[in-house]
Amino acid sequence: MKKTTKSTKKAVKEKPKEKKVIVKPKKEVVRKNISPLDTLKLFGRWDSNIEVRDLGLKKYLGLKARIIPRSGGRYQRKQFYKSKMHIVERLVLKMMVAGHSGKKHKISSGRNTESFLKNLSTVEKSFEIIEKKTKKNPIEVFVRALENAAIREETTSFQVGGIIARKAVITSPQRRIDKALRYIVQGTYQKCYGKKSNVADVLANEIIAAYNNSPDSLAIREKERIEREAASAR
Repeated sequence: MKKTTKSTKKAVKEKPKEKKVIVKPKKEVVRKNISPLDTLKLFGRWDSNIEVRDLGLKKYLGLKARIIPRSGGRYQRKQFYKSKMHIVERLVLKMMVAGHSGKKHKISSGRNTESFLKNLSTVEKSFEIIEKKTKKNPIEVFVRALENAAIREETTSFQVGGIIARKAVITSPQRRIDKALRYIVQGTYQKCYGKKSNVADVLANEIIAAYNNSPDSLAIREKERIEREAASAR
């Protein structure tokens, strides 16, 4: 039998202790349900996820994400369904028929009818100009311009005996957007109709002026005029 020495006894006693490995459970990664439609960008460039600050217009400003703002008449059969349409598409449709301005009919009505793609490319070019000048998302600039140009009250006339009286009334949200779009487009056509000015440049300047709440915009001037008349008819 071999005798155990002191060194071997120490080696037997001093065995390395096994470290307990604590395995921590992996944290579950919670993935948000992000719809693929939320990642779409208008014209493949600009995000439509814009916060509408005017709460009265929030339900009527269509900003659903899409690449090409064209619904193909999907919302035309039911009243007020146009609020589900993208706001840029409504601008394009307004440009197709700018409408008359006053009794003299200075602006042609129906000059650009049946040219949706032509007006769509014009709007896209104007958004490029807005992005270069403001260094911001042009859809956000356009939404802010509509909020500034949307009238809050106007006058209505009614007959009392043999007198036509006027009274101030609150404008509905849908009409506020319609009139703001109309005046932006009419202001664009007044500045470039029968002239050498480029439509995209004039439209961009009109939207930027409305964004800055400047009187250079026809929409801002008309809003101030109509609200001033309503204030005098209270």
